[in-house]
Amino acid sequence: MIKPLILQRPLQRSLDDYKSLNSMALARVLSGRDTGIDQTRLTLQQLLPPHLKGIDQAVELIHQVIAASKHIMIIGDYDVDGATSTALMVLALRAMGAQVNYLVPDRFKYGYGLTPEIVHLAALQRPDLLITVDNGISSHDGVQCCNKLGIPVIITDHHLTNQAVPPAAAVVNPNQQQCNFASKSLAGVGVAFYVLAALASYRKRLGECTVNLSQYLDLVALGTVADVAQLDFNNRILVHAGLERIRRKSCRPGILALLDIAGRSAEQLTAQDFGFILGPRINAAGRMDSMTVGIECLITDDFEQAKRSAQQLDQLNQERRQVEQRMRDQIDQEISRSFDHHYLPTAIVMYDQRWHQGVIGIVAGRLKEKYHRPSIVFAPDEDGQHLKGSARSIEGIHIRDCIETIAQQHPHLVKYFGGHAAAAGLTIPVSAFEPFKQHFIALIAAHHHDLFQAKIFTDGALSDHEFSLEFLAQLEQLGPFGQGFDPPVFEGIFHIEQWQWLKDQHLKLSLRLSNGQWIDALGFNLRHRVEEPQEKRVRLIYRLEENVFREESRLQLRIIYLENVSDQSDTTALSNPEVCSN
Repeated sequence: MIKPLILQRPLQRSLDDYKSLNSMALARVLSGRDTGIDQTRLTLQQLLPPHLKGIDQAVELIHQVIAASKHIMIIGDYDVDGATSTALMVLALRAMGAQVNYLVPDRFKYGYGLTPEIVHLAALQRPDLLITVDNGISSHDGVQCCNKLGIPVIITDHHLTNQAVPPAAAVVNPNQQQCNFASKSLAGVGVAFYVLAALASYRKRLGECTVNLSQYLDLVALGTVADVAQLDFNNRILVHAGLERIRRKSCRPGILALLDIAGRSAEQLTAQDFGFILGPRINAAGRMDSMTVGIECLITDDFEQAKRSAQQLDQLNQERRQVEQRMRDQIDQEISRSFDHHYLPTAIVMYDQRWHQGVIGIVAGRLKEKYHRPSIVFAPDEDGQHLKGSARSIEGIHIRDCIETIAQQHPHLVKYFGGHAAAAGLTIPVSAFEPFKQHFIALIAAHHHDLFQAKIFTDGALSDHEFSLEFLAQLEQLGPFGQGFDPPVFEGIFHIEQWQWLKDQHLKLSLRLSNGQWIDALGFNLRHRVEEPQEKRVRLIYRLEENVFREESRLQLRIIYLENVSDQSDTTALSNPEVCSN
C-alpha cells in the first residue's frame, strides 16, 4: 500500500473575488484552480479564433479538392482521439460534398502514424489528398513517400516535436514552432475541429454549401477528455458544449448506443464518463482488433447499426479487461518478489514476450497510479525484432523528453518514439531492453525525490449543510472537470455506524455527521489500497456524487482514500491550509 501525502490545494486567488457565490467551499474550488467566476460561463462565442499556423493553406487546399470532386483520404489513429478525429473529418467533409474515405493503421501490422507502408496502402485507392488526424507531425518518411507519388498531404496533429515539421503541403499543430495559437492543449480532434470550422467559414464566404460544425461537438468532447487533454478554458468550452448536446440526446447515435449498453443515462453524463465509460469501449477496438469498428459506430446514422457496433465494442472491452487483469496480476507478483514495498525503484520497466501489445498502455497507466512511479510496459512487435513500449508518467516528470534524452545519448537503443509529458510510445530493438531499462531508471532517479511521494490535493472540509444534492448541483455548474481542472476532492473526519466489504474488494460505509445526518460512502477496489476500518472514526478523502436507485436520488461519497482516526488524534489539522498525513 502506497501511503499518500495529503495536502490542501493552495489558493491561487483571493477568496474575496468570489463573494457573489455565497459559498466558501465553491470559492476554494475555483481559487485552487486559478479560475475566475467569468471562466465558468462557457459559451462557444468565447472560443479562440482559428489563428493556427498553416490553417489557411490547409483550408484552401481542401476546398480546391472538394470543388474539383476529387478524392480525400483521412489517415487516422487507433485511440479514441484518433477515432473521433477521423469520424469528425469524414462526417463534416461528406456534409460539405466531399468524396472522402478513411484508413486507420492496424497497430499490430503497421504501427503508428503515416508510415511509407500506410502511404502505399492508401495509394491503392488513388487519393488526391491525404489528411492526417491525431498523427503525422513526426512522419517525415511517409510525407516524403507521398511527395514522390504526387499525393499532397495535410497534417493535423497536436503531438510535441522538437524537429522540423515534415515537408507537407500544410501542417496544422498548435505545438509546432512559431504557432501563436494561445491554447497548446487541443487534442487531435480539437485541431481537426478548428480546421473544419475554418473551412466552413471559408466556403460560406464563397457562397458554397457548408455545415454547422457545432453538431459534431459531442465527438470533440469525447476525444478531448478521453485523450486526457488539459482542460484549459478553451477546451472546457468545447467539452461543455459537447456534453450539453449529449445530455439533450442531440448527438451521434453511436454515443447513445454505447451509453445504453453501459447502462448510463445520457441526461446525467459527466465529463469523467468520457474517460471511464465511453472511452474504454471505443479504445478496445484499437487495442484488441481494428479501430474501424469504433469509427463506424461513431459515423453511422442508423441507431440499430450503432447498437450492433456498440455491442461488439463492449465485447472487445470485456476481452481487454481479462487480458489486462492477467498482465497486472503477473506484474504485481513480479514486483512483490523483486522489491520491498517500502523501497521501489524510481521507475517501473517491464517486459514479457507473452504480453498483448494492445493493452500495454492501459497497464502502464495502472502501474503508474498504483505505485506512483513512471512506468513503461513492453510487448513484442509483430516483426519479432523489436519491442513496442507504452509509457505513463507522474506529475513533474516529462516522459517523452526522458525517452528523447536516451535516444540522443544512446541512439542504438531507441528506434522510434513520440508523445506528451504524461504519456508516450516507443519502439526499441529486442536486445536493447536491459540497457534501455538501466539507463531509463538511472535518468528518472536523477529527479528530485519529492516527486516520488504520492500526493492527494483536497479542497478542504465541508460543513454539514453542504452534504446535499443542492450543493452538488452548484458544484457541477463549475465544470466540466478533468485533466488540469481536477474534479473537487474534499476531506473530513467521520463517525462510522456500519461498514462492509462488497465482493471482498469494494468498501461501503454508513457515516453519521455531527448534525445526526446519515450518508453512505462507497470506494471501489480498495482492499489493498487503504487501511481496513478499525476505529469508530475515519478520515476520508472523497468526492460527492449522486446515487440514483429506483428513481430516488441520494447524495453519496465516493471514497478516494481512508485512514483510521483514534479518539486521541488531533483533528484540528482539517482547518490548516496545508496539512499532510503521517
